[in-house]
Parts: sequence; structure tokens; C-alpha cells
Amino acid sequence: MKVAIIMGSKSDLPVMQEAIDILKSFDIQTEVDIVSAHRTPEKLFEFSKNAHNRGISVIIAGAGGAAHLPGMVASMSPLPVIGVPVKSSNSIDGWDSVLSILQMPGGVPVATVALNGAKNAGILAAQIIGSHNKMVLDKIILYKESLKEAVNKASEEMKK
Repeated sequence: MKVAIIMGSKSDLPVMQEAIDILKSFDIQTEVDIVSAHRTPEKLFEFSKNAHNRGISVIIAGAGGAAHLPGMVASMSPLPVIGVPVKSSNSIDGWDSVLSILQMPGGVPVATVALNGAKNAGILAAQIIGSHNKMVLDKIILYKESLKEAVNKASEEMKK
């Protein structure tokens, strides 16, 4: 069980690091790389067509601007792809990235998380893996319980 986390450029790493970190907290192995849809199309093709042969279970692809990376990967890979729209320096408030990833044509789905939502992409990837791996599922259950406990604690502290 391994999740590939790819991004269009190194500048996306601060956002994508949240996916890396949450997956590591669930003891899920990650493979991280830069794969540019526009600058390294041959690498994109090779990665997309062969990821499932290398033991990858889920692909998280983050991209800003035109954000073609997640959709292009999804068009060539049989694996589930989670797109992370990244608000980049060449972005129109991030909307171009969100819409480029969200508005996929029928037959080429990309699960899309919020702008800069790499943490949720990591959690979703873990949930996909957890649907057939009890150890990961148990960690997801504990994680969700910790979220509930944090809210209850904050609520009690606010009432004091």
C-alpha cells in the first residue's frame, strides 16, 4: 500500500507536505515527485500508465494555474486520483486551479478537495486504502475520534 504524491512544481511542496505528513501518521508509505503536465509530458505519460504496476494504490496530484496534472493522470491511470488545486503565483485566486481539476468530463473522474486542501487529500487516500486494509481503517477511526475529542475539549474550555 503506497500513495503517490505528485505536483507540477517544487513550489507546490509546502501545500502538498500536509498530505505527506498525514499519510505518514497513518503509516502509509508515500512516493513523492515533481511531474509537470506541461514541461515533462513524457514523464507524466510514463508515471500515469505504470503507477499501478509499481504498487501505488492511490495518486494525489497537486497543481496550480491551469492545473492539468490531475486530469491528465486520471485519463491514463486505472487508479483513483485525488486532485489538490494549489493557489500559485500565476493563479487567478486559485479558481482556475479549482475549476480545471473539478470540471472533468464524464468517464475521467478526479476526486477534488478544497483549494490547498492536501491534508484532506491524504485523509481521503487513507480512507480509500482503509476500505480494504483493517490496520489503516482502525487508524482512521482513531483519527476521527481525536477530532471529536478536540472539539468537545474546546467546547468545554469555552464554557469555563
